[in-house]
Amino acid sequence: MTENRGRIGAGEDTAAVVAALHELIAGQAVADWQAVITAVQELDHVGAGPVGYWGMSMGCGLGVPLLAAEPRIRAAVLGLLGVHGLAEAAARVTVPVRFLLQWDDDLVPRDQGLALFDALASAEKTLHANPGKHGEIPGFEMDSSLRFLARHLG
Repeated sequence: MTENRGRIGAGEDTAAVVAALHELIAGQAVADWQAVITAVQELDHVGAGPVGYWGMSMGCGLGVPLLAAEPRIRAAVLGLLGVHGLAEAAARVTVPVRFLLQWDDDLVPRDQGLALFDALASAEKTLHANPGKHGEIPGFEMDSSLRFLARHLG
């Protein structure tokens, strides 16, 4: 983290630094998340039912590569992140997606968030934009996102 702060302090593009961090972590996390899905689905009281994903900000940065690689995930709620470093993986995401964007996000430029939404290959995707800064997602969006996942996961 100190190295990343130094890079940003030296004037390096913040989006590039964050994208590199997400790429590093996602490279390790995708296999871990796939192992978790397998382990949970092997539980007698769970079984091999449909899986959903919900991830904002860094959770979106990890989720897009996971969604591109994992066919057991049937729907996702993503957002609060830009396209930088994710366009290739986003082009392989075809599940229904609800994308949340904060119009006044102080960490992710609006055009980058819109570009990530556009890069998703999902035939069924919706963009939900709300006023507010990064992380100030209105409560009603949380409730609506849960209904979205429930509808797609049965």
